[in-house]
Amino acid sequence: MSLIQTDHLTFTHEGNAEPVFDGLSMQLDTDWKTGVIGRNGRGKTTFLRLLHGDFAYSGGIYMNVACDYFPFPVDNPGRPTAQLIQTFVPAGEEWQLERELNLLEVSPDVLERPFAALSGGEQTKVLLAALFLREDHFLLIDEPTNHLDRHAREVVSRYLRRKHGFLLVSHDRAFLDGCVDHILSFERTGVKIQRGNYSSWNENRQRQEQFERSQDRKLRKDISRLEAAAARTSNWSDKMEKTKRGTRNSGLRPDTGYIGHRSAKMMKRSKAIEARQQAAIDEKSQLLHNMEQAPPLRLSPLRYCVETLAELKQVSIRYDGRDICCPVDLTISRGDCVALVGKNGAGKSSLLKLLCGAPVDYSGRLYIGSGLRISYVPQDTSFLTGGLESFACQRGIDRSLFYTILRKLDFSRTLFEQDMRTYSAGQKKKVLLAASLCEQAHLYLWDEPLNYIDIDSRIQIEELLKQYRPTMLLVEHDRAFCDAVAARTVELV
Repeated sequence: MSLIQTDHLTFTHEGNAEPVFDGLSMQLDTDWKTGVIGRNGRGKTTFLRLLHGDFAYSGGIYMNVACDYFPFPVDNPGRPTAQLIQTFVPAGEEWQLERELNLLEVSPDVLERPFAALSGGEQTKVLLAALFLREDHFLLIDEPTNHLDRHAREVVSRYLRRKHGFLLVSHDRAFLDGCVDHILSFERTGVKIQRGNYSSWNENRQRQEQFERSQDRKLRKDISRLEAAAARTSNWSDKMEKTKRGTRNSGLRPDTGYIGHRSAKMMKRSKAIEARQQAAIDEKSQLLHNMEQAPPLRLSPLRYCVETLAELKQVSIRYDGRDICCPVDLTISRGDCVALVGKNGAGKSSLLKLLCGAPVDYSGRLYIGSGLRISYVPQDTSFLTGGLESFACQRGIDRSLFYTILRKLDFSRTLFEQDMRTYSAGQKKKVLLAASLCEQAHLYLWDEPLNYIDIDSRIQIEELLKQYRPTMLLVEHDRAFCDAVAARTVELV
């Protein structure tokens, strides 16, 4: 057993005013299979990079184990995959690598192909297999599911469940449930470690939030009662003071000592009640401090004039003159939410681009309704640069509504002044999703909208789609999300 400890770890990204970590102290066991969760921008990737030694920091990080970070850049990816792995793991035997690839359901012939020619899912699996061949190394795995289809996610989750220990950043709830035994959550006020998988962590969180809400309601009542009591006592004290003045004016000789004593006693009681009131307010302020603020989102889909918005008959996507999927028959009707599923490279993204009017080579018949307004969220976010205000202007969306949606998706106010190039991958994806939610459309086409998106935001979007039921065709590999929102699935093979 080895331990990873941090002692008052403090780190701030260059150019940022607020620290990512400020005095973070914690302890992890490298035998644990630890899932790392938290909203975008909370420092999950930064924490892994700090453990890997990529950034300078203040405070202490103590561990007696070497760490490997996934994903890592591959030099000269045009070389055969076997050669690349050999340079990275020179002590690894070929039979060991083939054993790992077999567990990941990857054919050994990928070792003879150039690494650059492998699909994103194959590259992910090959790099994971190579990393686990390095003995006495602890793995820091950062969002491995973003290039994996649904079946591949299940395979990798089973593979990781067999391993000894690692830190894994992921926002896929089913994936985490399948392979972790501890959860490290980056929360609003710090970090917490809990034994169990995501589902058990979430159950405990809901119980805690329910308890804090009930305590909050109780304290609100107590504070109202204390405020009323303090006001009554203050009035009594004032009346006693007036009694002294009123008696003098009448010509009588009052017992000012007695009245003063009563007045002071009333004032003391008033101060005591006021102190109790403030203590209750202070206690209340400690509650709900860690509850994630996830206000509901809104959407204004347009109703199309006829039932059928688009129709595909025997449509196949073509690449280099050949069909890359079997012919697809698909009718998109008003109110449909259809999930496209299939292996990586099956043409799912190309099908969405085809419906958007992009120049995609295909065979078969395609019908798109006249005057159909489409809102499209692409998979790629690398083109996002510049400020949010200019982006909203170019997109033709209402800036106030755009900013409001981003705030509901946990965007900090400081991000509104930054260039989008400095955003994390999850924050960039939220920009595209918020823009789409601002648009009134008949049909929403979302291509892997949840890549890099934190779990709480995923749940917000789930609730939105279940409430407003827009007509939608989406490509998404998060099984829990698709099960919650999609009325049906269409598989491309």
